[in-house]
Amino acid sequence: MAKLTHLPHCNCHSCTPTTEQQAAITAGRRNFLRTSVLGGLGMFSAPLIAGTGDGDSYQLSQITRNNAVKRAKAQHITILNTADIHAQLLTHDEFFWHEGKAAYHKRGGMAVLKTMIDTLRAENPANTIVIDGGDCFQGGGVAALSEGAAIVPIINHIGYDLMLPGNWEVVYGKEMMRKDLGAYNADKICANMYHDTADEFSGDLIFPPYWTKMVGGVKIGFIGYNDPLTPKRQSPAYSEGIRFTKPETNVAKYIKLLRNYEKCAMVFLVTHMGLAQQVDLANKPEVEGATYILGADTHERVRKPIQGKYALVTEPGAFGSFIARLDIVVEDGIVKDHSYQLLDVNPDVYAPNPDTEALVQKLREPYRKELDTVIGYSKTPLVRYYVMETPMDNLITDAIMWKFKPDIAVSNGFRFCPPLLPDEKTGKAAITNDFLWSMLPVNSEAKRGEVSGQQLWDWLEKELHNVFAKDPAKRFGGWVIRFKGMEVNFTMHNDFGKRLNKVKVGGKPINMQKTYTIVACEREGDPDDTICRIEKVSNPQKLNALLHDIVREYLAKFSPVAPKMEGRCTATDASPYLLSQLEGYDYEFR
Repeated sequence: MAKLTHLPHCNCHSCTPTTEQQAAITAGRRNFLRTSVLGGLGMFSAPLIAGTGDGDSYQLSQITRNNAVKRAKAQHITILNTADIHAQLLTHDEFFWHEGKAAYHKRGGMAVLKTMIDTLRAENPANTIVIDGGDCFQGGGVAALSEGAAIVPIINHIGYDLMLPGNWEVVYGKEMMRKDLGAYNADKICANMYHDTADEFSGDLIFPPYWTKMVGGVKIGFIGYNDPLTPKRQSPAYSEGIRFTKPETNVAKYIKLLRNYEKCAMVFLVTHMGLAQQVDLANKPEVEGATYILGADTHERVRKPIQGKYALVTEPGAFGSFIARLDIVVEDGIVKDHSYQLLDVNPDVYAPNPDTEALVQKLREPYRKELDTVIGYSKTPLVRYYVMETPMDNLITDAIMWKFKPDIAVSNGFRFCPPLLPDEKTGKAAITNDFLWSMLPVNSEAKRGEVSGQQLWDWLEKELHNVFAKDPAKRFGGWVIRFKGMEVNFTMHNDFGKRLNKVKVGGKPINMQKTYTIVACEREGDPDDTICRIEKVSNPQKLNALLHDIVREYLAKFSPVAPKMEGRCTATDASPYLLSQLEGYDYEFR
Protein backbone atom coordinates (compact mmCIF):
# COMPACT_ATOMS: atom_id res chain seq x y z
CA MET A 1 0.00 0.00 0.00
CA ALA A 2 1.95 3.03 -1.24
CA LYS A 3 -0.91 5.54 -1.10
CA LEU A 4 -0.76 7.03 2.35
CA THR A 5 -4.21 8.50 1.93
CA HIS A 6 -5.44 4.94 2.51
CA LEU A 7 -3.93 4.92 5.98
CA PRO A 8 -5.59 6.32 9.11
CA HIS A 9 -5.50 10.09 9.20
CA CYS A 10 -2.94 11.80 11.39
CA ASN A 11 -4.45 14.05 14.06
CA CYS A 12 -1.41 16.25 14.31
CA HIS A 13 -2.39 19.92 14.02
CA SER A 14 1.06 20.97 12.96
CA CYS A 15 1.38 18.21 10.34
CA THR A 16 -2.09 17.91 8.85
CA PRO A 17 -4.72 20.68 8.84
CA THR A 18 -7.92 19.87 10.68
CA THR A 19 -11.27 20.29 8.93
CA GLU A 20 -11.59 23.74 10.43
CA GLN A 21 -8.06 24.68 9.45
CA GLN A 22 -8.56 23.41 5.92
CA ALA A 23 -11.77 25.42 5.61
CA ALA A 24 -9.93 28.51 6.74
CA ILE A 25 -7.16 27.81 4.26
CA THR A 26 -9.64 27.43 1.42
CA ALA A 27 -11.66 30.48 2.43
CA GLY A 28 -8.59 32.65 2.66
CA ARG A 29 -6.77 31.30 -0.37
CA ARG A 30 -7.91 33.97 -2.79
CA ASN A 31 -6.69 36.70 -0.47
CA PHE A 32 -3.56 34.68 0.25
CA LEU A 33 -2.71 34.40 -3.44
CA ARG A 34 -3.31 38.12 -3.89
CA THR A 35 -1.35 39.36 -0.89
CA SER A 36 0.89 36.71 0.66
CA VAL A 37 2.38 35.09 -2.41
CA LEU A 38 2.78 38.10 -4.64
CA GLY A 39 2.11 41.03 -2.34
CA GLY A 40 2.98 44.39 -3.81
CA LEU A 41 3.16 43.02 -7.35
CA GLY A 42 -0.45 43.33 -8.41
CA MET A 43 -3.25 40.79 -8.85
CA PHE A 44 -2.36 37.18 -9.53
CA SER A 45 -3.97 36.55 -12.90
CA ALA A 46 -3.91 32.75 -13.25
CA PRO A 47 -4.12 29.58 -11.15
CA LEU A 48 -1.10 29.06 -8.92
CA ILE A 49 -0.33 25.75 -10.60
CA ALA A 50 -0.93 26.06 -14.30
CA GLY A 51 -0.07 22.46 -15.03
CA THR A 52 1.68 19.45 -13.59
CA GLY A 53 2.97 16.28 -15.10
CA ASP A 54 5.66 13.65 -15.14
CA GLY A 55 7.15 11.09 -17.45
CA ASP A 56 10.29 9.99 -19.20
CA SER A 57 10.00 12.54 -21.98
CA TYR A 58 9.29 16.20 -21.42
CA GLN A 59 7.04 18.15 -23.74
CA LEU A 60 6.93 21.90 -23.30
CA SER A 61 3.94 22.73 -21.14
CA GLN A 62 1.25 25.17 -22.15
CA ILE A 63 2.91 27.82 -20.02
CA THR A 64 5.93 27.96 -22.31
CA ARG A 65 3.60 28.66 -25.24
CA ASN A 66 1.98 31.57 -23.43
CA ASN A 67 0.87 34.17 -26.00
CA ALA A 68 2.45 37.01 -24.03
CA VAL A 69 5.76 35.16 -24.07
CA LYS A 70 5.44 34.59 -27.80
CA ARG A 71 4.82 38.30 -28.37
CA ALA A 72 7.82 39.14 -26.16
CA LYS A 73 5.52 41.03 -23.78
CA ALA A 74 6.30 38.56 -20.98
CA GLN A 75 9.39 36.73 -19.80
CA HIS A 76 9.64 33.01 -19.16
CA ILE A 77 11.81 31.93 -16.18
CA THR A 78 12.85 28.32 -15.57
CA ILE A 79 14.19 26.83 -12.33
CA LEU A 80 15.74 23.34 -12.46
CA ASN A 81 16.16 21.64 -9.08
CA THR A 82 18.01 18.49 -8.02
CA ALA A 83 18.79 17.25 -4.49
CA ASP A 84 20.18 14.29 -2.57
CA ILE A 85 22.42 13.14 -5.42
CA HIS A 86 24.59 11.37 -2.82
CA ALA A 87 27.59 11.19 -5.14
CA GLN A 88 25.94 8.70 -7.50
CA LEU A 89 28.13 9.19 -10.55
CA LEU A 90 26.88 6.42 -12.82
CA THR A 91 23.54 5.41 -14.31
CA HIS A 92 21.92 2.98 -11.88
CA ASP A 93 18.83 0.91 -11.15
CA GLU A 94 16.00 3.04 -9.78
CA PHE A 95 12.93 2.03 -7.79
CA PHE A 96 9.37 3.00 -8.74
CA TRP A 97 6.03 2.05 -7.19
CA HIS A 98 3.52 1.20 -9.88
CA GLU A 99 0.06 -0.35 -9.44
CA GLY A 100 0.85 -1.64 -5.98
CA LYS A 101 4.23 -3.21 -6.66
CA ALA A 102 7.88 -2.34 -7.17
CA ALA A 103 9.21 -1.65 -10.64
CA TYR A 104 12.78 -0.85 -11.67
CA HIS A 105 14.26 1.23 -14.49
CA LYS A 106 17.68 2.67 -15.31
CA ARG A 107 17.98 6.32 -14.33
CA GLY A 108 20.53 8.97 -13.44
CA GLY A 109 24.25 9.20 -14.01
CA MET A 110 26.13 12.50 -14.06
CA ALA A 111 26.71 12.33 -17.83
CA VAL A 112 22.99 11.85 -18.47
CA LEU A 113 22.14 14.58 -15.97
CA LYS A 114 24.51 16.97 -17.75
CA THR A 115 22.87 16.32 -21.14
CA MET A 116 19.39 16.78 -19.71
CA ILE A 117 20.22 20.01 -17.89
CA ASP A 118 21.91 21.41 -20.99
CA THR A 119 18.89 20.45 -23.11
CA LEU A 120 16.39 22.05 -20.74
CA ARG A 121 18.57 25.12 -20.29
CA ALA A 122 18.81 25.54 -24.06
CA GLU A 123 15.02 25.93 -24.23
CA ASN A 124 15.31 29.10 -22.14
CA PRO A 125 19.02 29.92 -22.08
CA ALA A 126 18.91 33.47 -20.74
CA ASN A 127 16.45 32.82 -17.94
CA THR A 128 17.24 29.40 -16.43
CA ILE A 129 18.56 28.83 -12.89
CA VAL A 130 19.93 25.44 -11.78
CA ILE A 131 19.81 24.62 -8.05
CA ASP A 132 20.88 21.68 -5.89
CA GLY A 133 19.31 21.14 -2.47
CA GLY A 134 22.16 19.36 -0.68
CA ASP A 135 23.60 15.93 0.18
CA CYS A 136 25.65 15.99 -2.98
CA PHE A 137 29.23 14.99 -2.11
CA GLN A 138 28.57 11.98 0.13
CA GLY A 139 27.05 8.56 -0.51
CA GLY A 140 29.39 6.84 -2.97
CA GLY A 141 32.89 5.39 -2.96
CA VAL A 142 34.65 8.14 -4.89
CA ALA A 143 33.17 10.77 -2.59
CA ALA A 144 34.07 8.89 0.59
CA LEU A 145 37.64 8.12 -0.43
CA SER A 146 38.28 11.73 -1.53
CA GLU A 147 36.28 13.32 1.34
CA GLY A 148 33.99 14.89 -1.23
CA ALA A 149 36.72 16.68 -3.17
CA ALA A 150 36.39 14.52 -6.32
CA ILE A 151 32.72 15.45 -6.67
CA VAL A 152 33.42 19.18 -6.90
CA PRO A 153 34.78 19.20 -10.53
CA ILE A 154 31.70 17.28 -11.73
CA ILE A 155 29.27 19.71 -10.11
CA ASN A 156 31.21 22.64 -11.55
CA HIS A 157 31.18 20.94 -14.96
CA ILE A 158 27.40 20.50 -14.88
CA GLY A 159 27.05 24.22 -14.15
CA TYR A 160 24.90 24.76 -11.08
CA ASP A 161 24.05 28.31 -10.10
CA LEU A 162 23.13 27.75 -6.44
CA MET A 163 23.93 25.07 -3.83
CA LEU A 164 22.62 24.31 -0.35
CA PRO A 165 24.52 22.20 2.22
CA GLY A 166 22.54 19.15 3.35
CA ASN A 167 22.73 17.17 6.58
CA TRP A 168 25.37 14.84 5.12
CA GLU A 169 27.64 17.67 3.97
CA VAL A 170 29.05 17.68 7.52
CA VAL A 171 30.23 14.06 7.30
CA TYR A 172 33.90 14.94 6.71
CA GLY A 173 33.91 17.62 9.39
CA LYS A 174 33.36 21.35 9.31
CA GLU A 175 36.73 22.25 7.78
CA MET A 176 36.39 19.83 4.85
CA MET A 177 32.78 20.89 4.33
CA ARG A 178 33.91 24.51 3.96
CA LYS A 179 36.68 23.53 1.54
CA ASP A 180 34.44 21.32 -0.62
CA LEU A 181 31.56 23.77 -0.75
CA GLY A 182 33.97 26.68 -1.17
CA ALA A 183 35.39 25.00 -4.28
CA TYR A 184 32.00 25.00 -5.99
CA ASN A 185 31.64 27.72 -8.64
CA ALA A 186 27.99 28.04 -7.66
CA ASP A 187 26.81 30.39 -4.94
CA LYS A 188 26.07 28.81 -1.54
CA ILE A 189 23.36 29.77 0.94
CA CYS A 190 22.28 28.66 4.40
CA ALA A 191 20.61 30.91 6.96
CA ASN A 192 20.81 28.59 9.98
CA MET A 193 24.37 27.22 10.22
CA TYR A 194 26.65 29.28 12.49
CA HIS A 195 30.27 29.06 13.58
CA ASP A 196 30.32 27.69 17.12
CA THR A 197 33.98 28.32 17.80
CA ALA A 198 36.23 30.60 19.82
CA ASP A 199 37.93 32.16 16.79
CA GLU A 200 37.27 35.28 14.73
CA PHE A 201 34.28 33.64 13.01
CA SER A 202 32.44 32.91 16.27
CA GLY A 203 28.70 33.51 15.96
CA ASP A 204 28.83 34.30 12.23
CA LEU A 205 26.82 32.48 9.61
CA ILE A 206 29.02 29.96 7.80
CA PHE A 207 27.34 30.74 4.45
CA PRO A 208 25.39 33.75 3.15
CA PRO A 209 21.73 33.41 4.19
CA TYR A 210 20.20 34.29 0.82
CA TRP A 211 20.90 34.87 -2.87
CA THR A 212 19.16 37.12 -5.38
CA LYS A 213 19.30 37.21 -9.15
CA MET A 214 17.82 39.36 -11.88
CA VAL A 215 16.24 37.05 -14.41
CA GLY A 216 13.50 37.67 -16.96
CA GLY A 217 13.40 41.32 -16.04
CA VAL A 218 12.63 40.73 -12.35
CA LYS A 219 14.57 39.93 -9.22
CA ILE A 220 13.92 36.65 -7.43
CA GLY A 221 15.34 35.60 -4.09
CA PHE A 222 16.33 32.33 -2.42
CA ILE A 223 16.83 31.67 1.33
CA GLY A 224 18.54 28.46 2.45
CA TYR A 225 17.95 26.17 5.46
CA ASN A 226 19.60 22.93 6.52
CA ASP A 227 17.99 20.50 8.96
CA PRO A 228 18.38 21.88 12.50
CA LEU A 229 18.38 18.30 13.83
CA THR A 230 21.60 17.42 11.96
CA PRO A 231 23.81 17.15 15.11
CA LYS A 232 21.39 14.55 16.55
CA ARG A 233 20.70 12.66 13.32
CA GLN A 234 24.37 12.29 12.39
CA SER A 235 27.31 11.27 14.52
CA PRO A 236 27.73 14.28 16.82
CA ALA A 237 31.42 14.69 15.94
CA TYR A 238 30.55 15.58 12.34
CA SER A 239 28.89 18.85 13.41
CA GLU A 240 31.54 19.92 15.88
CA GLY A 241 32.01 23.69 15.63
CA ILE A 242 28.60 24.26 14.02
CA ARG A 243 25.44 25.60 15.66
CA PHE A 244 22.08 25.07 13.95
CA THR A 245 18.87 27.05 14.50
CA LYS A 246 15.29 26.47 13.40
CA PRO A 247 14.09 28.31 10.28
CA GLU A 248 11.39 30.06 12.33
CA THR A 249 14.17 31.96 14.10
CA ASN A 250 14.91 34.25 11.16
CA VAL A 251 12.94 33.28 8.05
CA ALA A 252 10.36 36.06 8.45
CA LYS A 253 13.17 38.60 8.69
CA TYR A 254 14.80 37.45 5.47
CA ILE A 255 11.52 37.22 3.58
CA LYS A 256 10.75 40.79 4.61
CA LEU A 257 14.23 41.88 3.55
CA LEU A 258 13.91 40.24 0.12
CA ARG A 259 10.33 41.36 -0.50
CA ASN A 260 10.30 44.88 0.90
CA TYR A 261 13.86 46.06 0.33
CA GLU A 262 15.38 43.88 -2.37
CA LYS A 263 12.01 44.08 -4.21
CA CYS A 264 12.01 40.42 -5.21
CA ALA A 265 9.06 39.35 -7.34
CA MET A 266 9.21 35.87 -5.82
CA VAL A 267 10.93 34.42 -2.76
CA PHE A 268 11.88 30.75 -2.56
CA LEU A 269 13.02 28.79 0.45
CA VAL A 270 15.61 26.15 -0.47
CA THR A 271 15.49 23.64 2.38
CA HIS A 272 17.01 20.31 3.38
CA MET A 273 14.70 19.26 6.20
CA GLY A 274 12.50 16.38 4.98
CA LEU A 275 9.07 16.53 3.41
CA ALA A 276 7.02 16.38 6.62
CA GLN A 277 9.04 19.19 8.21
CA GLN A 278 8.85 21.25 5.03
CA VAL A 279 5.07 20.91 4.77
CA ASP A 280 4.85 21.82 8.45
CA LEU A 281 6.98 24.92 7.73
CA ALA A 282 4.66 25.84 4.84
CA ASN A 283 1.81 26.05 7.36
CA LYS A 284 3.66 28.45 9.67
CA PRO A 285 2.93 32.21 9.46
CA GLU A 286 6.67 32.97 9.53
CA VAL A 287 6.94 31.91 5.87
CA GLU A 288 4.18 34.20 4.63
CA GLY A 289 5.52 35.96 1.56
CA ALA A 290 7.46 32.95 0.25
CA THR A 291 5.91 31.24 -2.75
CA TYR A 292 7.68 27.88 -2.88
CA ILE A 293 9.66 25.71 -0.48
CA LEU A 294 12.05 23.80 -2.73
CA GLY A 295 12.69 20.91 -0.35
CA ALA A 296 15.05 17.97 0.02
CA ASP A 297 16.33 15.30 2.42
CA THR A 298 13.71 12.50 2.48
CA HIS A 299 14.16 11.71 -1.23
CA GLU A 300 10.45 12.20 -1.85
CA ARG A 301 9.21 12.57 -5.43
CA VAL A 302 6.72 15.38 -5.39
CA ARG A 303 5.01 15.32 -8.78
CA LYS A 304 2.43 17.94 -7.89
CA PRO A 305 3.32 20.77 -5.46
CA ILE A 306 1.87 20.24 -2.00
CA GLN A 307 -0.24 23.19 -0.88
CA GLY A 308 0.52 24.50 2.59
CA LYS A 309 -1.23 27.47 4.10
CA TYR A 310 1.52 29.93 3.17
CA ALA A 311 3.63 28.20 0.51
CA LEU A 312 3.84 25.34 -1.95
CA VAL A 313 6.26 22.48 -1.25
CA THR A 314 8.24 20.35 -3.70
CA GLU A 315 10.98 17.73 -3.44
CA PRO A 316 12.87 16.32 -6.47
CA GLY A 317 13.71 12.72 -5.57
CA ALA A 318 17.28 11.52 -5.18
CA PHE A 319 20.47 10.05 -6.70
CA GLY A 320 20.38 12.30 -9.78
CA SER A 321 17.40 10.27 -11.04
CA PHE A 322 15.04 13.26 -11.29
CA ILE A 323 14.94 16.98 -12.02
CA ALA A 324 12.16 19.22 -10.76
CA ARG A 325 11.28 21.88 -13.33
CA LEU A 326 9.44 25.07 -12.42
CA ASP A 327 8.39 27.48 -15.19
CA ILE A 328 7.25 31.01 -14.38
CA VAL A 329 5.76 33.72 -16.62
CA VAL A 330 6.45 37.34 -15.68
CA GLU A 331 4.80 40.30 -17.43
CA ASP A 332 5.49 43.95 -16.57
CA GLY A 333 7.19 42.90 -13.36
CA ILE A 334 4.19 40.80 -12.29
CA VAL A 335 4.31 37.01 -11.90
CA LYS A 336 1.44 35.74 -14.03
CA ASP A 337 1.72 31.96 -14.05
CA HIS A 338 3.56 28.92 -12.68
CA SER A 339 3.98 25.36 -13.94
CA TYR A 340 5.79 22.50 -12.20
CA GLN A 341 6.89 19.04 -13.34
CA LEU A 342 9.09 16.26 -11.97
CA LEU A 343 11.14 14.80 -14.82
CA ASP A 344 13.02 11.50 -15.04
CA VAL A 345 16.73 11.61 -15.84
CA ASN A 346 16.29 8.87 -18.40
CA PRO A 347 19.30 7.55 -20.36
CA ASP A 348 16.94 6.28 -23.08
CA VAL A 349 15.92 9.88 -23.76
CA TYR A 350 19.11 11.82 -23.01
CA ALA A 351 22.38 10.40 -24.32
CA PRO A 352 25.29 10.69 -21.87
CA ASN A 353 27.47 13.75 -22.38
CA PRO A 354 30.87 12.39 -23.55
CA ASP A 355 32.89 15.11 -21.79
CA THR A 356 31.13 14.36 -18.52
CA GLU A 357 31.68 10.63 -19.00
CA ALA A 358 35.37 11.26 -19.51
CA LEU A 359 35.55 13.49 -16.42
CA VAL A 360 33.76 10.91 -14.28
CA GLN A 361 36.14 8.17 -15.43
CA LYS A 362 39.13 10.41 -14.76
CA LEU A 363 37.97 11.16 -11.23
CA ARG A 364 37.14 7.48 -10.58
CA GLU A 365 40.47 6.22 -11.92
CA PRO A 366 42.53 6.48 -8.70
CA TYR A 367 39.90 4.37 -6.92
CA ARG A 368 38.51 2.33 -9.82
CA LYS A 369 40.23 -0.99 -9.14
CA GLU A 370 39.19 -1.02 -5.49
CA LEU A 371 35.66 0.26 -6.06
CA ASP A 372 34.85 -2.04 -8.98
CA THR A 373 35.96 -5.16 -7.10
CA VAL A 374 33.03 -7.56 -6.74
CA ILE A 375 32.63 -8.74 -3.13
CA GLY A 376 29.54 -10.90 -3.54
CA TYR A 377 26.22 -11.43 -5.27
CA SER A 378 22.54 -11.14 -4.46
CA LYS A 379 19.75 -13.16 -6.07
CA THR A 380 17.10 -10.68 -4.89
CA PRO A 381 16.83 -6.90 -5.41
CA LEU A 382 18.70 -4.89 -2.80
CA VAL A 383 16.35 -2.00 -2.08
CA ARG A 384 16.05 0.51 0.75
CA TYR A 385 13.01 2.66 -0.07
CA TYR A 386 10.64 1.19 2.52
CA VAL A 387 10.25 3.09 5.78
CA MET A 388 10.11 0.13 8.19
CA GLU A 389 12.09 -2.85 6.87
CA THR A 390 14.27 -3.32 3.80
CA PRO A 391 16.09 -6.24 2.16
CA MET A 392 19.26 -4.14 2.00
CA ASP A 393 19.41 -3.61 5.77
CA ASN A 394 18.40 -7.20 6.43
CA LEU A 395 21.59 -8.15 4.61
CA ILE A 396 23.66 -5.83 6.81
CA THR A 397 22.12 -6.99 10.09
CA ASP A 398 22.37 -10.63 8.96
CA ALA A 399 26.13 -10.06 8.57
CA ILE A 400 26.46 -8.44 12.01
CA MET A 401 24.48 -11.25 13.63
CA TRP A 402 26.61 -13.92 11.93
CA LYS A 403 29.88 -12.26 12.92
CA PHE A 404 29.20 -11.54 16.60
CA LYS A 405 26.10 -13.58 17.50
CA PRO A 406 24.49 -11.00 19.80
CA ASP A 407 20.86 -11.18 20.80
CA ILE A 408 20.15 -8.18 18.54
CA ALA A 409 22.04 -6.71 15.56
CA VAL A 410 21.22 -3.13 14.54
CA SER A 411 21.73 -0.98 11.46
CA ASN A 412 20.94 2.72 11.27
CA GLY A 413 17.74 3.78 9.47
CA PHE A 414 19.52 5.09 6.38
CA ARG A 415 17.35 6.20 3.47
CA PHE A 416 19.87 6.42 0.69
CA CYS A 417 21.55 4.02 -1.73
CA PRO A 418 19.92 3.25 -5.09
CA PRO A 419 18.60 -0.28 -5.60
CA LEU A 420 20.65 -3.08 -7.13
CA LEU A 421 18.78 -5.46 -9.42
CA PRO A 422 19.84 -9.00 -10.40
CA ASP A 423 20.94 -9.39 -13.99
CA GLU A 424 18.28 -11.02 -16.18
CA LYS A 425 20.76 -13.50 -17.70
CA THR A 426 22.63 -14.61 -14.58
CA GLY A 427 19.90 -14.01 -12.00
CA LYS A 428 22.47 -12.34 -9.76
CA ALA A 429 23.43 -8.77 -8.88
CA ALA A 430 27.14 -8.06 -8.45
CA ILE A 431 27.84 -6.22 -5.19
CA THR A 432 30.96 -4.06 -5.47
CA ASN A 433 32.97 -2.07 -2.96
CA ASP A 434 31.47 1.05 -4.55
CA PHE A 435 27.97 -0.22 -3.82
CA LEU A 436 29.05 -1.08 -0.27
CA TRP A 437 29.97 2.59 0.24
CA SER A 438 26.48 3.53 -0.92
CA MET A 439 24.88 1.02 1.47
CA LEU A 440 27.10 2.03 4.41
CA PRO A 441 28.23 5.62 3.79
CA VAL A 442 30.55 5.68 6.80
CA ASN A 443 32.74 2.70 7.62
CA SER A 444 32.08 2.69 11.36
CA GLU A 445 33.45 0.30 13.95
CA ALA A 446 31.12 -2.30 15.44
CA LYS A 447 30.33 -1.89 19.14
CA ARG A 448 28.78 -4.31 21.63
CA GLY A 449 26.87 -3.55 24.81
CA GLU A 450 24.35 -4.95 27.24
CA VAL A 451 20.87 -3.50 27.77
CA SER A 452 17.81 -4.48 29.74
CA GLY A 453 14.52 -5.34 28.11
CA GLN A 454 13.13 -2.09 29.52
CA GLN A 455 15.94 -0.09 27.90
CA LEU A 456 15.20 -1.77 24.56
CA TRP A 457 11.51 -0.99 24.87
CA ASP A 458 12.12 2.67 25.77
CA TRP A 459 14.71 3.04 23.00
CA LEU A 460 12.35 1.63 20.38
CA GLU A 461 9.65 4.07 21.49
CA LYS A 462 12.11 6.95 20.99
CA GLU A 463 13.22 5.66 17.61
CA LEU A 464 9.61 5.32 16.42
CA HIS A 465 8.95 8.85 17.66
CA ASN A 466 11.92 10.09 15.63
CA VAL A 467 10.17 8.77 12.51
CA PHE A 468 6.46 9.26 13.26
CA ALA A 469 6.29 12.18 15.72
CA LYS A 470 3.01 14.05 15.31
CA ASP A 471 5.02 17.28 15.42
CA PRO A 472 7.02 17.08 12.16
CA ALA A 473 9.72 19.34 13.62
CA LYS A 474 10.67 16.41 15.88
CA ARG A 475 11.11 13.91 13.06
CA PHE A 476 14.71 13.01 12.35
CA GLY A 477 14.10 12.43 8.65
CA GLY A 478 15.51 8.90 8.64
CA TRP A 479 13.52 5.70 8.53
CA VAL A 480 12.85 3.15 11.27
CA ILE A 481 15.95 1.58 12.82
CA ARG A 482 16.80 -1.80 11.22
CA PHE A 483 17.51 -4.95 13.18
CA LYS A 484 17.84 -8.74 13.35
CA GLY A 485 16.97 -10.80 16.40
CA MET A 486 13.81 -8.87 17.21
CA GLU A 487 10.24 -8.82 15.97
CA VAL A 488 8.53 -5.48 16.55
CA ASN A 489 4.91 -4.51 16.03
CA PHE A 490 3.67 -0.97 16.61
CA THR A 491 0.90 1.52 15.83
CA MET A 492 2.46 4.55 14.21
CA HIS A 493 -0.45 6.94 14.85
CA ASN A 494 -0.39 6.43 18.62
CA ASP A 495 1.12 9.00 20.96
CA PHE A 496 4.74 9.00 22.06
CA GLY A 497 5.40 6.17 24.48
CA LYS A 498 2.33 4.23 23.35
CA ARG A 499 3.29 3.03 19.88
CA LEU A 500 4.79 -0.36 20.70
CA ASN A 501 2.37 -3.29 20.82
CA LYS A 502 4.74 -6.20 21.17
CA VAL A 503 8.42 -6.98 20.96
CA LYS A 504 10.02 -10.40 20.70
CA VAL A 505 13.72 -11.13 21.12
CA GLY A 506 14.96 -14.47 19.86
CA GLY A 507 11.36 -15.48 19.18
CA LYS A 508 10.24 -14.93 22.79
CA PRO A 509 8.32 -11.99 24.31
CA ILE A 510 10.70 -9.37 25.64
CA ASN A 511 11.54 -9.68 29.33
CA MET A 512 11.88 -6.19 30.81
CA GLN A 513 14.30 -7.39 33.52
CA LYS A 514 16.45 -9.58 31.29
CA THR A 515 19.81 -8.40 29.93
CA TYR A 516 20.32 -8.61 26.17
CA THR A 517 23.47 -8.14 24.07
CA ILE A 518 23.35 -5.71 21.18
CA VAL A 519 25.81 -4.91 18.41
CA ALA A 520 25.58 -1.76 16.30
CA CYS A 521 27.90 0.84 14.81
CA GLU A 522 29.89 3.34 16.81
CA ARG A 523 28.77 6.95 16.29
CA GLU A 524 31.69 9.37 16.54
CA GLY A 525 31.20 11.85 19.35
CA ASP A 526 28.70 9.77 21.32
CA PRO A 527 29.42 8.98 25.00
CA ASP A 528 31.17 5.65 25.49
CA ASP A 529 28.04 4.12 27.05
CA THR A 530 25.82 5.04 24.09
CA ILE A 531 25.24 2.65 21.17
CA CYS A 532 23.02 3.73 18.25
CA ARG A 533 21.32 6.31 20.51
CA ILE A 534 20.70 3.75 23.28
CA GLU A 535 22.03 5.50 26.39
CA LYS A 536 23.61 4.06 29.54
CA VAL A 537 24.56 0.74 27.94
CA SER A 538 26.40 -1.67 30.24
CA ASN A 539 29.83 -3.07 29.40
CA PRO A 540 30.27 -1.16 26.09
CA GLN A 541 33.06 -2.62 24.00
CA LYS A 542 34.44 -1.69 20.60
CA LEU A 543 34.91 -4.86 18.59
CA ASN A 544 37.89 -3.89 16.41
CA ALA A 545 35.92 -4.66 13.25
CA LEU A 546 34.66 -2.22 10.65
CA LEU A 547 31.20 -2.67 9.17
CA HIS A 548 32.52 -2.88 5.60
CA ASP A 549 34.83 -5.74 6.54
CA ILE A 550 31.99 -7.54 8.33
CA VAL A 551 29.79 -7.40 5.22
CA ARG A 552 32.67 -8.51 2.99
CA GLU A 553 33.39 -11.50 5.23
CA TYR A 554 29.72 -12.45 5.28
CA LEU A 555 29.41 -12.26 1.50
CA ALA A 556 32.62 -14.24 1.02
CA LYS A 557 31.08 -17.08 3.02
CA PHE A 558 27.43 -16.97 1.97
CA SER A 559 27.28 -15.37 -1.49
CA PRO A 560 25.01 -15.42 -3.39
CA VAL A 561 22.66 -14.08 -0.74
CA ALA A 562 18.91 -13.53 -1.12
CA PRO A 563 17.71 -11.03 1.51
CA LYS A 564 14.01 -10.29 1.53
CA MET A 565 11.26 -8.75 3.66
CA GLU A 566 10.62 -11.01 6.66
CA GLY A 567 8.19 -9.10 8.86
CA ARG A 568 10.85 -8.10 11.36
CA CYS A 569 9.11 -4.75 11.78
CA THR A 570 5.35 -4.32 11.22
CA ALA A 571 2.64 -1.78 11.98
CA THR A 572 -1.06 -2.21 12.65
CA ASP A 573 -1.89 0.91 10.65
CA ALA A 574 0.58 0.84 7.75
CA SER A 575 1.65 -1.46 4.98
CA PRO A 576 5.12 -3.08 5.14
CA TYR A 577 5.68 -1.17 1.90
CA LEU A 578 5.17 2.26 3.46
CA LEU A 579 7.17 4.73 1.39
CA SER A 580 6.72 8.11 3.07
CA GLN A 581 6.22 9.82 6.43
CA LEU A 582 3.77 12.39 5.03
CA GLU A 583 0.04 11.87 5.42
CA GLY A 584 -3.14 13.86 4.98
CA TYR A 585 -2.09 15.63 1.78
CA ASP A 586 -2.53 14.92 -1.90
CA TYR A 587 0.79 13.11 -2.18
CA GLU A 588 1.84 9.64 -3.25
CA PHE A 589 5.39 8.30 -3.62
CA ARG A 590 5.80 6.60 -6.97
